[in-house]
Amino acid sequence: MYTDDYMTYLKKEKRMSENTRAAYGRDLAEFVAFEGARGMTDLLGVTSTEIIAFLHHLKSLGKSSATVNRKLASLRSFFHYLIHAGMMESDPTENIKSPKIERKTIEYLEMSEIEKLMAVPDDSVRGVRDRAILEVLYATGIRVSELIASNLEDVNMRMGFITCAGEQSHARIVPLGRPARAALENYIYEARDQLLRGKEEEQALFINFYGNRMTRQGLWKILKEYGEKAELSHKLTPHIIRNSFAVHMLQNGADLKSLQELMGHEDISATQIYLSATKSRIKDVYDKSHPRA
Repeated sequence: MYTDDYMTYLKKEKRMSENTRAAYGRDLAEFVAFEGARGMTDLLGVTSTEIIAFLHHLKSLGKSSATVNRKLASLRSFFHYLIHAGMMESDPTENIKSPKIERKTIEYLEMSEIEKLMAVPDDSVRGVRDRAILEVLYATGIRVSELIASNLEDVNMRMGFITCAGEQSHARIVPLGRPARAALENYIYEARDQLLRGKEEEQALFINFYGNRMTRQGLWKILKEYGEKAELSHKLTPHIIRNSFAVHMLQNGADLKSLQELMGHEDISATQIYLSATKSRIKDVYDKSHPRA
């Protein structure tokens, strides 16, 4: 079936990551199920009317505009593929506008909270590993999927950078910074071997207590624990740390283009959302500092 061919196309031609492909696949499967319930069995006959009905259905379920937009983007990608493959002549999503997304406040940690967080891990084997995880996440702003996919060979300790595969397999080089470099060096040379449990063939950079590559769920659990111990203003997640990296970079003079490259954003509009946080920060500073504010 052409849906299977499409998923192969995303993997081999578009070189999308496994997580991204899975999200596209779920969105497409949801649309197929919706159409099937309405008696539509051939996706090649879908019109804009069916697409709009699906979007209204999502809104009726209470889905956010961001979620609806993502699912619409998944459908656009699918129908673009069908046109490219010569199976359809026109795109049923072409004239459908994406819902306006309500702007959310960017949640991030203040620098003082970052310092509190980094002070929580102890000097045990686990603590040494976890401090390295926290330092690398904050120093690089990399995604959780990129961190757990990283291998030892991706780290250049002498030059002080890590190579990230990124989404759609677009590799990028991200500097580590002195604290992250020191924490990572301490972990690799002092703690990692003790966690391997004899599994010398394991190439993952960060491993769990079974000597295997750390999982996404395991990493989230670690962050939740340290966030609670540090008594932060926000529930600690990988994305909160990524947000903090971006906001702090902008607050300290980084330009958008450089930040876009560091974060691995395909579109600079994804980077521009962090400007709102820096603008509100400037307003706060003005209100507190100017005698006639």
